[in-house]
Amino acid sequence: MPCYTNQTYDEIQVGATLTLSHRLSRTDVEALALVSGDIDPFHIDADAPSREMVTEAVAAEAVVSALLNRRLPGPGTFIMAQNLTFSGTLAPGDELTGTVTAREKRPDGNLIVFDCRVRRGEEELVTGTVTVAAPTERISYTDIATPEVILRRNDGFSRLLKQCQGMKPVVCAIVHPCDRDSLIGPIEAAKRGLIDPVLVGPEHKIRAVAEAEGVDLAPFRIVPTEHSHAAAQQAVAMARSGEVESLMKGSLHTDEVMGAVVASATGLRTERRVSHIFVMDVPAYPRLLLVTDAAINIAPTAREKVDIAQNAIDLALVLGIQQPRVAILAAVETVNPAMQATVDAAMLCKMADRGQIIGGILDGPLAFDNAVSEEAARTKKIVSPVAGRADVLLLPNLEAGNMVAKQLQYLAGADAAGVVLGARVPIVLTSRADSVRTRLASTAVMALVARARRAQPTLNPH
Repeated sequence: MPCYTNQTYDEIQVGATLTLSHRLSRTDVEALALVSGDIDPFHIDADAPSREMVTEAVAAEAVVSALLNRRLPGPGTFIMAQNLTFSGTLAPGDELTGTVTAREKRPDGNLIVFDCRVRRGEEELVTGTVTVAAPTERISYTDIATPEVILRRNDGFSRLLKQCQGMKPVVCAIVHPCDRDSLIGPIEAAKRGLIDPVLVGPEHKIRAVAEAEGVDLAPFRIVPTEHSHAAAQQAVAMARSGEVESLMKGSLHTDEVMGAVVASATGLRTERRVSHIFVMDVPAYPRLLLVTDAAINIAPTAREKVDIAQNAIDLALVLGIQQPRVAILAAVETVNPAMQATVDAAMLCKMADRGQIIGGILDGPLAFDNAVSEEAARTKKIVSPVAGRADVLLLPNLEAGNMVAKQLQYLAGADAAGVVLGARVPIVLTSRADSVRTRLASTAVMALVARARRAQPTLNPH
């Protein structure tokens, strides 16, 4: 790691100069906006025409301050006054070049006046002077790499819950709610007015959990069954008959629920392939991010990916995302016949061009970085309406989807709600690791889908 050593007042001669460059990152924009108070959405909203611009005054002052405080004179410097003129706006990816030159020394107070300039290419963004109190003693420190600060740009789940306010609760069959989390979660959702839960499973187990947790089951209907398999079959039968509008997995294995759902004669299958979609609220991403499929389809074919993509687009539209941007992911951005994921991506894009996938904008193959980072897309010279601004990530297989979703959760601090679409009713597959907030968000997503189907029955896949 580099060691920064200052130059004292006596060591600095008039005419001493230093020039350094810095490429403005997305995190720089957010941090600078936060510190300056310049948090108008015009400056930090990725959907604004400015594309996350920050005023030049904020960024340029930071460049000048970094040069003076860390390099010349360096550690121990205090900025006393400044007279700078600014022009222009900046965005992530812009490379700034700052120059400071010692113009005048004033012994009283060890003051040095520096001429300062900041340029973007040949464009002059900042000119003027800064007066500093220079250090009089040697100071050195080792530069510790600044961590990538994660700033939460949005709270998408709060917006989802607000969208549900005032709507009629969705009748939801809770399949085998025989442990604390699987019982308390839907009851909490019922208190919020999201669902009207029907508890399907062994009644003695459900009541035992309720008693242990001090939960009053009087307001809720219980449909008794002998065991978890029977609970799944009963709940599916209730959905087939229209008695309930949705399903929520309780304390049973996902395979038990989905086995009953996809049964050819008695299940909830439609002409559409069933798929799972994570709705992720990623702190470092400026919009909700849908990730599919990470839970059901192990190695989907291109034909099956058509339905997976359409399910995700349909959900995005329900959530209020207009013309959702779908990034079809692979390891590279070019079509390689030896890499099936890239071939599938090219096929899906052409199928969208022919109207076989509707409602969204598709592009691929795209690698993860240039699907979610405009800087990465710009660096790789990818011109695309999707690159860097994806609303949906369509993964090549379940393993990739599962890894991406869990990495976003456990390394990037993302919250993840999930729903299964493609069946006659929306289905929530909960996990024991889900927080209360996540469970409520998953329920809200399911409820919004159910409400949309009430209003437009044509949204139901055939």
